Amino acid sequence: MTIDQPRWRRILCVCPLLMPENALLLNRFLDACGNALNEGDIANLYELLHLTDSALWDLIAGRSDVADPTLAAFVARLRVL
Repeated sequence: MTIDQPRWRRILCVCPLLMPENALLLNRFLDACGNALNEGDIANLYELLHLTDSALWDLIAGRSDVADPTLAAFVARLRVL
């Protein structure tokens, strides 16, 4: 499944507003995996984008854990990049 254009634009509009580290990582992830995202991935991405920059970075950097196993698996995919 490919992400539809309105959702893609919303995500890409948010990325530049993030602190540079988060924006860089999310842009890399979207470049690498954006066309293969499923509905669950998109929901997880939106959930992450609603976090504060520092909370998002703490999750991505491994300084904090994710309680939800589905979201944890998604964050693990982000950490690989």
